[in-house]
Amino acid sequence: MTSDDETLAAAAADGDRASFAALLERHYDRIFALAFRLTGARAEAEDLVQDICLALPAKLGTYRRAARFTTWLYRVTVNAAHDRRRRAASHARAADGWGDWEVNRRAGIAEAAESQDWLAATMAGLAPELRDAVALTLGEDLSQKEAAEVLGISEGTVAWRMSEVKKRLRERARAEGML
Repeated sequence: MTSDDETLAAAAADGDRASFAALLERHYDRIFALAFRLTGARAEAEDLVQDICLALPAKLGTYRRAARFTTWLYRVTVNAAHDRRRRAASHARAADGWGDWEVNRRAGIAEAAESQDWLAATMAGLAPELRDAVALTLGEDLSQKEAAEVLGISEGTVAWRMSEVKKRLRERARAEGML
């Protein structure tokens, strides 16, 4: 197509898909380059250009040929970038109230994960028979009597093993300055 931009824009505004495709093909790189300069980040520029391309068919109806098409397209791109920045600032302000809560929530998750890692490392250092007793009584929530039946040992032996596990956990915690 050798039509000028203004003619293509008028046809695209009337629903001519081929004219719209020709405009995009002709100006996509230009829109992206400006969006990249406005945002400073490739991913952000890609999102912005996608938003512009989605909104462009409806916006073409506002093009009045008062300026060259490229000038109008630059204005659309700049306005879209400004709108995106305003929305991001609004979201950031709205999120500020949740900021402390989120920081505390993440700290709690990190602390719990650290505790789990410590416990898993400590448990890995126990003798297999002690781990078995812990796995059944704490992990599977069996009573000491039920754990004894599964392991084929006396209930007293399970109780002793659990006592031994607690003793070793306390010793390691003391050695690491946790108690």
